[in-house]
Amino acid sequence: MLKPIAWSGLSANAREALFAPAPSLVDAESAAVEIVEGVRRGGDAALRSYARQFDGYTRDRFRVPNEALRSAEAGLDRADADALQSAIGAVQQFHQAQGFPEIRVETWPGLVARRKTVPIGTVGLYVPAGSAPLVSTLIMLAVPAQIAGVPRIAVVVPPAPDGTVNSAVLAAASLLGLTEIYAIGGAQAIAGLAFGAGELPRADKIFGPGNAWVAAAKAYVSRLQGGPAIDLPAGPSEVMVVADVTAEPEFVAADLLAQAEHDPMARVVLVSRGTDLDAIAAACETQLAGLPRRSIASQAMANAICITTASDDEVLGAIEAAAPEHLILQTANASELAECVRNSGSIFVGAWTPESAGDYAAGPNHTLPTGRAARAYGGVTVEAFQKTVTIMEASPEGARNIAPAVERLAALEGLEGHAAAMRLRRERAGS
Repeated sequence: MLKPIAWSGLSANAREALFAPAPSLVDAESAAVEIVEGVRRGGDAALRSYARQFDGYTRDRFRVPNEALRSAEAGLDRADADALQSAIGAVQQFHQAQGFPEIRVETWPGLVARRKTVPIGTVGLYVPAGSAPLVSTLIMLAVPAQIAGVPRIAVVVPPAPDGTVNSAVLAAASLLGLTEIYAIGGAQAIAGLAFGAGELPRADKIFGPGNAWVAAAKAYVSRLQGGPAIDLPAGPSEVMVVADVTAEPEFVAADLLAQAEHDPMARVVLVSRGTDLDAIAAACETQLAGLPRRSIASQAMANAICITTASDDEVLGAIEAAAPEHLILQTANASELAECVRNSGSIFVGAWTPESAGDYAAGPNHTLPTGRAARAYGGVTVEAFQKTVTIMEASPEGARNIAPAVERLAALEGLEGHAAAMRLRRERAGS
């Protein structure tokens, strides 16, 4: 299950190849593109056809009735409702401090430059619910959208075989005050949001993690002319656990399996700094036997990567090369090591901070970049649901003051029309 690979013995190319996407992800891309293009050409009829084919969905409408939301909340166990409210509160508390600040600067005497912040108009939130209904993802996406002030929030959720949406997801939506929920998943849901097909609104930006097909569809629609923006590359889940001789093998095993149970294509990486690999492997076998989703976890663990290192520099080299979605540091110097990491979606420091705490209720967002995208992306924030608009306003004095620089620069670029637009104002202002 854990076949060690010495980091020091790998060439630069071998290190790069170690974290390359699995071939199955490439296959998913071609299938996702076919679905998106099918919906672009065929509109509502094509969307319904894909929903029947992939979700078994045959109902007349995708939108979940409001009474179903209210009924789900009413039927929620009190302890579950309290847990949801606690998680919502923690996520709200962490995200309240975010958001783009407004800026006002007088860059020239008489010329004021401002930046105002506005919410994105319509967003689509993808909540995975195929083999596991990710209620937590709905919270992580809806809370920052609401704090940002997004006026229209549409949620898409893969339905169960009987056409219903998971009641816990609906209850959470009701607790959050969301009303626009659609029973559709997969690449077809992304296509519906991209083109406004099948009752779904045309989204300005699409958020949310998903399987390889969902991730590929998001990436594709974001490249289309006039297509929606997306939050970040968020495909099959990833974890890297760094463990040294002080690490508890049972804790390490539990953290590896917590990600492995997400998806057969989940990427599981252990970086060992002298830890007892036999003890960790034994703990994995013992814990795996008790997991209800052991079939899924076993497939992911069969492709797990185990890297052995001899120094902190090698540990950091492996982290930076992988740029993991989740990084768990179970080492004696975990706090110091965390400060040195540049490329990771989210870091969990020390033996008492499992990644599952971040998945549900710690506060920071769990929608994070995968596939090494953490080299350039961070996780979802309130700012991701906002955009900025710059505003400039000059008085006659401001026009006179800025004109010499503008006219000279326009002349350097050979753009006489630009220079004339400024010169006319300078002359009219009495300069």
